[in-house]
Amino acid sequence: MNKLTFHNNRVMQDRRSVCIFLPNDDSLNIIINVKILCHELLVQVCDLLRLKDCHLFGLSVIQNNEHVYMDLAQKLYKYCPKEWKKEASKGIDQFGPPMIIHFRVQYYVENGRLISDRTARYYYYWHLRKQVLHSQCVLREEAYFLLTAFALQADLGDFKRNKHYGKYFEPEAYFPAWVVAKRGKDYILKHVPNMHKDQFALTASEAHLKYIKEAVRLDDVAVHYYRLYKDKREVEASLTLGLTTRGIQIFQNLDEEKQLLYDFPWTNVGKLVFVGKKFEILPDGLPSARKLIYYTGCPLRSRHLLQLLSSSHRLYMNLQPVLRQVRKLEENE
Repeated sequence: MNKLTFHNNRVMQDRRSVCIFLPNDDSLNIIINVKILCHELLVQVCDLLRLKDCHLFGLSVIQNNEHVYMDLAQKLYKYCPKEWKKEASKGIDQFGPPMIIHFRVQYYVENGRLISDRTARYYYYWHLRKQVLHSQCVLREEAYFLLTAFALQADLGDFKRNKHYGKYFEPEAYFPAWVVAKRGKDYILKHVPNMHKDQFALTASEAHLKYIKEAVRLDDVAVHYYRLYKDKREVEASLTLGLTTRGIQIFQNLDEEKQLLYDFPWTNVGKLVFVGKKFEILPDGLPSARKLIYYTGCPLRSRHLLQLLSSSHRLYMNLQPVLRQVRKLEENE
């Protein structure tokens, strides 16, 4: 990183350090003004990554094991730890501990062709790669083998017998832990190379497209999960809200598993209402008495969820005409 020269102490005291974690495990260390807008920081990150199309990505901070996406119109310090905001710089090279921020997919799409910028597609692919490692679709085990074949083609190029043999990839980097435990590394290393070989001549960009298309078919990959409470007095959240490409799901939490209670496509969601900690879903076509009432735990979470759900719904509606064109194009091909 280039050294920044400051002309006076006042300028230096307004500077802070942020560390941006990227989906591919790289990170960016940036020195910023403490009063910067979230939108300005996102533009800086996209410029550094040479990413032209960043409308599917956002900046998030982790609060209580959940990703909270920043409102881009707000100032960054609204999301920062108090110590970070107070921390004055102690010289040109020292700005105190950096604030940890995640650059990640905020809005999922079901087809990679909707992402025109190859760099954006690359980071979208890497975000899904991380999601797949936590996937639990036990009835779709074969999908993880196919995904690994696409990923190896994207990461390593064409299969070469003199180069790609033995342990030429780490199974844990491509498969969920339960698949590795069930099949064993030797089984995976024996069978995946032939599937990698089948992807011969696919470019990295084409392999990314195939990976995206297959990954979003898994029920728990292109989803954001958030805790919900049945009533105000609950200490442990008994419900989970899932925000998918097509709508909203409500799950009952049972030990380590989630049981699906409701699945509302966007076309069936009549209205969403957040009042303080209360969250109401009014399904389309049902009387108001049939509305579902849950609790978020605090008004800030309510505001965040309403914003995320509303903008996801808006994007879904806007993309439908484009998605129909893409499907026609794929059918013709």
